[in-house]
Amino acid sequence: MASDVVAAPDLVELFEGAPCGLVVTDEDGRILRANRTFCDWLGYTDAELSGMPFQNLLTVGGRIFHQTHWAPLMRLQGSVAEVKLSIVHRDRRQIIMLLNGVRREHEGKVYNELAFFGTADRDKYERELLKARKAAEDLLQEKIAAEAALRLAQAELSEAYETAQRRATFAEQMVAIVSHDLKNPLTGIKMATDLLARGQRTAQESRLLQHVGDSVQRATRMIADLLDLTVIRVGRGISVNPIEVDLRTFIGHCVDELRVAFPGAELGHRSNGSGLVALDNDRLFQVIGNLTANSVAYGDNARPVTITSALDVGTVSISVHNFGPVIPEAQRTRLFEPLTRGADVHADLRSVGLGLFIVREIARAHGGDVSVVSDAVEGTTFTVRLPRRAGEASLPG
Repeated sequence: MASDVVAAPDLVELFEGAPCGLVVTDEDGRILRANRTFCDWLGYTDAELSGMPFQNLLTVGGRIFHQTHWAPLMRLQGSVAEVKLSIVHRDRRQIIMLLNGVRREHEGKVYNELAFFGTADRDKYERELLKARKAAEDLLQEKIAAEAALRLAQAELSEAYETAQRRATFAEQMVAIVSHDLKNPLTGIKMATDLLARGQRTAQESRLLQHVGDSVQRATRMIADLLDLTVIRVGRGISVNPIEVDLRTFIGHCVDELRVAFPGAELGHRSNGSGLVALDNDRLFQVIGNLTANSVAYGDNARPVTITSALDVGTVSISVHNFGPVIPEAQRTRLFEPLTRGADVHADLRSVGLGLFIVREIARAHGGDVSVVSDAVEGTTFTVRLPRRAGEASLPG
């Protein structure tokens, strides 16, 4: 009795019409072949992609992540799974994709086989999940409020419980932000360190060392700001330890250190008046560093950032000026609130949005405050005004 024979599908068509993007590159990352699905997603033809370095399809941040994370991981363990990337379409818009990849050898040559998956449905699901969680949290808060209303004798206990709940929710948000914003820098540190520990340094390893330094600097700044925020949120406030120092000399040292931290920026220092002040030196350096980092991130890097210190009879003022875009009036009112950032102009200088908030809290801990003016012609200036001796007296508004 003859059995029915089912013809096998055409393998070429299986590759070209697969429900995911398929790309094959050589060991150096040059595209050898891309299937029709991938080409259609990005608006290219296979011929246009052939020979193109895969990194050319990534954003600037994606290229750094490629160099410091998944490309080294492919070489070390031969595969990567569920790496989230922003791929640049031919018309310059970005498409979020998940990457799975394996490294194979064939006839003495090494190839990278990459599979790409769209994330639209997954992102939608995650948004719905967060929405459902928020609805559940709202219902829980309503239940707590109802119970508090019925138990007047336990009003103080209920208020303390709700405060604890809010702080717990805030702590969860901080963990989420840290896990997202610090994942790439800390992964870069780990991967680059592992690679450099395996042998003598090559040109590529020297570049990775630079990435390590940048990642450490970003991570350290974020962690320091988050620790300060935690202290403020639990009600202790920022403490200051005043030490007498010559203002002009101290600010000059700060600017010299910041020139090393921001080698691509031109930092200038102006000093009006000289003399001794009694302020917290570490916190003062943190103020200048945060304002300078903000100016470098959002200012015009083709023009200088100027740090100006001035000393009056009982007042110290420190200003940081840049020629960046005008800050809208509506945005200035919330600029010093926590978790507030301007546009992501430079992804490599990106933070969790606490720098200006910490500046304000440090200024207030000294008995001073901070303000900002922004003009299309004159640029943007952040000014911190402090009493000459910390806590001596509050400054006039």
